[in-house]
Amino acid sequence: MSPTLPSPTDTAADAGAVSAELARFIAASQWEDVPADVRHAACRALLNFFAVALSAARTPTIEAALRAYSRFSAGPQASLAGRAERVDMPTASALNAMAANLYDFDDTHHPTIIHPTSPIAPALFALAEARPVSGRQLLHAFVLGVEAACRIGNAISPEHYARGWHITSTCGVFGSALAAGRCLGLDAAQNVHVIGAAAVQAGGLVETLGTAVKSISVGNAARNGLLSSFLVLEGFDGPARPLEGERGFLRVVSDAPRFTEITQGLGDRWELLNNAYKPYPCGVVLNPVIDACLDLARDPAIADGGWRGVVSIELLGHPLLRQRTDRPAISNGRQSQVCAQHAVAVSLVRGRAGLAEFSDEAAADPTLRALGSRVVFRDDAGMSVDAVKVHVVFADGKTLQRDISAPRGSLARPLEDREIEQKLRQLNHDGGVNVDADRLIDAVWSLEHAADGSLPMRLATRP
Repeated sequence: MSPTLPSPTDTAADAGAVSAELARFIAASQWEDVPADVRHAACRALLNFFAVALSAARTPTIEAALRAYSRFSAGPQASLAGRAERVDMPTASALNAMAANLYDFDDTHHPTIIHPTSPIAPALFALAEARPVSGRQLLHAFVLGVEAACRIGNAISPEHYARGWHITSTCGVFGSALAAGRCLGLDAAQNVHVIGAAAVQAGGLVETLGTAVKSISVGNAARNGLLSSFLVLEGFDGPARPLEGERGFLRVVSDAPRFTEITQGLGDRWELLNNAYKPYPCGVVLNPVIDACLDLARDPAIADGGWRGVVSIELLGHPLLRQRTDRPAISNGRQSQVCAQHAVAVSLVRGRAGLAEFSDEAAADPTLRALGSRVVFRDDAGMSVDAVKVHVVFADGKTLQRDISAPRGSLARPLEDREIEQKLRQLNHDGGVNVDADRLIDAVWSLEHAADGSLPMRLATRP
């Protein structure tokens, strides 16, 4: 994937009534208008959501969040994936979103790097447990929520993220708000107010990556989106142009918003088809690095301890690789998920890149730290962020190199359905949850025909 550089700012005429047009589309869309491949993609996204939510459901971070949020919970309305506790709808939305994003193992929309399902699906499942929502209604609302979040992201990428905004959180709140509003039956005029309510609650900072507080803004995106729809249902209004207005969201968070990215091709081009799924629990820019290093780990020169003779590991890639992952002094597993030095070392030494390889234990391993210190970066702005060249130099002068043009899990090499299913089974086990994974998988694939849209979430809870 090559990052899309912003074109000149659209004219005032191009801005038009962007909010109103998006709001009308969300209200008027019919399930029959959603192509079969988009419906299938929605199920893939939800399978991946349950996989990653189950993996983190019983971690100390989610335990702490549950203790804090439970102080204010209004009642047992909704479920938490991988747990037996029930909480109110906003709290369930927030905690399930936190869990889904905790390990950076969630889906990724290209080219914005939004992880759309984490903030949108939790709001919908919480709502479906408290109010009648069919499986078809939930899937349709999910598709529309992803469409809204990612199109808004398209209008402000890549400069929005580059300025330090955590785009999953800032754009995700629009997706959860409009998706929930769809399930509540809000009309086009109300949807404009929903966009305004979401806009004033959008937030999240890239600076927080690698720390627990990053999860707060992802949780807020789910919870505040749900809250936005209910506030409008009760009569709240907002500005007529919350996105494109002179001081609206797009102009505030971006120097050169491209308004037509939101409205062009609505109903013809679907953003869910630009969604990819990670094979590794780390920042997406590390996927090609891990692919290369896992391949190198199988080379006889590195296998069986040969890595001890490595004196230098050069990563040639897009500047974003260095900017986002050059972290030579990490101290825990969360930080290791966005650290190239750790990803390289653990892949070469252990020949694996699962949850255990990005744990606190692995991050503290002195052997991995020593090997990681030999990583150097070299930038090539002409390379795709999906590509990398890993060049290994040994003490005896021997060299090895692996070139990756597109990693596993990218749009060019997508995970197959069976691989996402296996990811759910594996993370269900790794997270210590052990729900009936096969039954959950079947429920997601058949969700379109389910009378109760909350069924998958109920199957994902502990008895």
